[in-house]
Amino acid sequence: MKNQKMFKRTVAIALVVATLVMTGCVAPGAGLKSYADTLDGYEFLYPNGWVSVKVAGGPDVVFHDLIEPTENVSVVFSPVPEEKSLAELGTATEVGYQLSKNAIAPPDSGREAELVNVDTKESKDKTYYLLEYAVTLPGNQHRHNLASVAVSRGKLFTFNISTTEDRWEKVGDRLQQVVRSFTVY
Repeated sequence: MKNQKMFKRTVAIALVVATLVMTGCVAPGAGLKSYADTLDGYEFLYPNGWVSVKVAGGPDVVFHDLIEPTENVSVVFSPVPEEKSLAELGTATEVGYQLSKNAIAPPDSGREAELVNVDTKESKDKTYYLLEYAVTLPGNQHRHNLASVAVSRGKLFTFNISTTEDRWEKVGDRLQQVVRSFTVY
């Protein structure tokens, strides 16, 4: 009887330890790498298997998937008056609409962008607008874009991540995790 209680207790402890170990293996951020640009003041996570590429005259940084090269993440920034906050530039919906018209689907690009969801995130005294778009490219190609927008040190930062609509169901959760990881300082 005493040995049986000891055995049950040992098994229970082993199960708790195994559960804790397994939980650590699937923690948020698993399968993601960190990128930081301390000069410009931002950082984010990006999926393993993505590589940095140079785009002349384009975004500050671009990463894309080696296997699905049209899946990509980029960061661009533009000046805003030093005293302006993100809220002073507009609501999440207003800023999202302007971003769709000026960056995601500018005039004469042949693209159409529909803002399908907006959210706001507060982190370390910064406000972030989280934006989701359904984008149609010429030739009736459909894409899914996520963006995080923030203001820091007189710059409007736009973090954008994109995939084909066909892959959205498979990679959407991971891309949501990536867009939420974007921070400025």
